[in-house]
Amino acid sequence: MKLLTKYFGEIEYDGDDVLHFPKGLFAFEDELEFLLLPFSGSNGTLLCLQSLKTPQLAFVAMNPFALDGAYTPVLQPEELEYLGVKESTELCYYVLCVVKNPVAASTVNLKCPVVVNIDTRRCMQVILDGDEYGMRHMLSEFEGEGAKPC
Repeated sequence: MKLLTKYFGEIEYDGDDVLHFPKGLFAFEDELEFLLLPFSGSNGTLLCLQSLKTPQLAFVAMNPFALDGAYTPVLQPEELEYLGVKESTELCYYVLCVVKNPVAASTVNLKCPVVVNIDTRRCMQVILDGDEYGMRHMLSEFEGEGAKPC
């Protein structure tokens, strides 16, 4: 299938790659299907969450574990059930990034990650309990952190 994207022009994609958000994203409840596309040269750390419905709607997403190896999101039992797993560690996590100039001033939202069940492609955005993570962590905070792969 073909899709016009915000950052990559027209691309070919496979229907098996589609991520399904039955409840949409916060403030984008009508956007139910996305692709996760890696930016060239990022080794899968910097990605584009591209809407299938709206070509100009795309979010810059990052692997939070590449930023902070100690990132430990814990979902509520009802969120785990909704995603069809028993443990938070069975899921993939991505955080949305607001890109600024200079790039070091860009921020990531560790409080509200996008959570993906890679087996079923069912996804949701959650708000983590507690105050350990905020919505606007500057990228410069993570220089020299103990990053690890997802």
